Amino acid sequence: MPEPIILTCGEPAGIGPELAPLALAAGVPMVWIGDPSHLPAGTAWQAVESPADRVPEGTLAVLPHPFPARAIPGKPDPANAGAVVEVIARAARIAMSGQAGGICTLPISKQALIEGAGFAFPGHTEYLAHLAGDAEVAMMLASTTVDPPCRVVPATIHLALEAVPAAFTPEALERAIAITHAALVRDFGIASPRIAVAGLNPHAGEGGAMGRAEIDWMTPLLDRLRGRGMTLLGPLPADTMFHAPARARYDAAVCAYHDQALIPIKTLDFAGGVNVTLGLPFVRTSPDHGTAFDIAGTGRADPSSTIAALRLAWQMARARAA
Repeated sequence: MPEPIILTCGEPAGIGPELAPLALAAGVPMVWIGDPSHLPAGTAWQAVESPADRVPEGTLAVLPHPFPARAIPGKPDPANAGAVVEVIARAARIAMSGQAGGICTLPISKQALIEGAGFAFPGHTEYLAHLAGDAEVAMMLASTTVDPPCRVVPATIHLALEAVPAAFTPEALERAIAITHAALVRDFGIASPRIAVAGLNPHAGEGGAMGRAEIDWMTPLLDRLRGRGMTLLGPLPADTMFHAPARARYDAAVCAYHDQALIPIKTLDFAGGVNVTLGLPFVRTSPDHGTAFDIAGTGRADPSSTIAALRLAWQMARARAA
C-alpha cells in the first residue's frame, strides 16, 4: 500500500483553504501542508510529524508550515508568496523520499508568486520538473467520470496558435508520445498502451489538400515508433477522435496543441477533469481550476475536481507501488 497523498495549500487567499477540509470526502489517505490559521473556522484538524501519522476519521491531518501573513480571501499578499513556494518544494522532497505516495497541488497565483517571490517558472509543472532534476515532463488532462475515459496530452501547450506549427516538431511529438507511453504503463497500470495521435491540420491534412505535416513527417515518425513496438493510431482527424466509440479504441490521445486537447475533455468532464504531470519521479495531480479569488471565502468552492485529483493520485500511486 502506498504512503498518503500530500495536498499542498496553494494560494491561501484563494479557495484552497476551503477545499482542504472538503477534500476529506475523497476517502483516500492524505495530509495537508500549510498554515492551519488559514483553514476555515471550525475545521477539525490535527498536526502530524510525518505523512504516515494517523488522525481520527473526519479530521484533517496537517503538516504545519507557518506563513508570515494572515490570509484575506480574494486578496493575495506578496508576503506569503515565498511560503507558497516553500510548501511546493517541501511536498516534492517528501514525495521523492518515499514518505508520500504523491502530491496533489491546490491552485497558485503565478502573478502573486512573481511579485512576492520572484518566481521564475511558468507554473507548478515547470517548477516541479526543476525540483526533480529537470525531468522531461508532459501535461495530461484525465477524465474521472466518463466512460470510456478521456485522457489527452498536448505536445505544445501555452502558445499562440500562430506559433504552434514551428513548435510542433518531430522531436516535440516523439517526446510527448514517449512520456505518455511510459506513464500509461507505470502510473495507469496499462501493460500495452494504445495511443491515438491527432493530426495538426483539419481532416489530418486530407491527403495533403489541407496541409502536409501528416504526410511529410508525422506518418514516418509514427511508423518508426510502431517499429519499436508501440501501438499508435494516426495521424487522425481531431474532430472525430473524441466521441465514445472512438475513445474506446485508445488509452490516451496526444494532440498537436492546447485547445485541440483541452476542449474535448472540458466538454466531456468539466468538473471531473484532473491535471496530471507525466514524467516526474513521483505522482502529481491537481484540480483543473484556478484560485477563484472571486468566490474565495464565500463557502461556494466546489471540491469536485480536488476530490477527483486526490482519488486519481491515489490510484496512480497504487499502480506505481504494484
